[in-house]
Amino acid sequence: MFPSNPKILGLALLGGIVPSLVWLWFWLKEEDKRHEPVGLLTVCFLVGMIAVFFVLPIERFIQSNFAGGGFQVVGWAAAEELMKYLAVFIIVRRSGAIDDPLDWAIYLMTAALGFAALENALFLLKPLSLSQATVGVLTGQLRFLGSTLLHTISSATIGISIGLSFYMDKFRKNQYLVAGIVAAIALHSAFNFFIMKGEGSDFLKVFGFLWVVTIVVMLLFEKLRRMKS
Repeated sequence: MFPSNPKILGLALLGGIVPSLVWLWFWLKEEDKRHEPVGLLTVCFLVGMIAVFFVLPIERFIQSNFAGGGFQVVGWAAAEELMKYLAVFIIVRRSGAIDDPLDWAIYLMTAALGFAALENALFLLKPLSLSQATVGVLTGQLRFLGSTLLHTISSATIGISIGLSFYMDKFRKNQYLVAGIVAAIALHSAFNFFIMKGEGSDFLKVFGFLWVVTIVVMLLFEKLRRMKS
């Protein structure tokens, strides 16, 4: 999986991590003046990266047994979204850091950006190993606009659903959680399906839809912020 040349590995990691950190900076600015603990955010980011290694064998199994079918697209999306959520759930749930409706969304998005960072780095390894720097840069830019944003808003969907039920009873909280996970998997699956079906020909339309969803997420962020105040 990893090249023997440490320079290529370093460039791939740099190309994967830096865009994710830019997105993280953007979303943290959208929160408010009181940022979450840097240490916990760092742990969530790193755990998101580690989650990639748990998802890859699951995706290989799905590809081997359900190649070419719609189940493969949904299965991959479900594996990634559930793994990102579980990673944050394990780290954050008993940390005492969840004290307002916006917190789950912030931590889930941070883990999603960590996941996207390593995933993007893996995608950059091949073109960099073949000395195709231009291809690597273009790949990084497209994933910065598409895949990284997709991971972020998909996980944000789960976090926002949890946040909307922050002051509700446990039964309603579970309902909102399930709804958020289903919505995240549906969004992720739809993006992957249209990218695969169009073979990149309709990427402007797909990215346009993705940015519309991003605007909706930002509006819901504002709603959660008002709930907190």
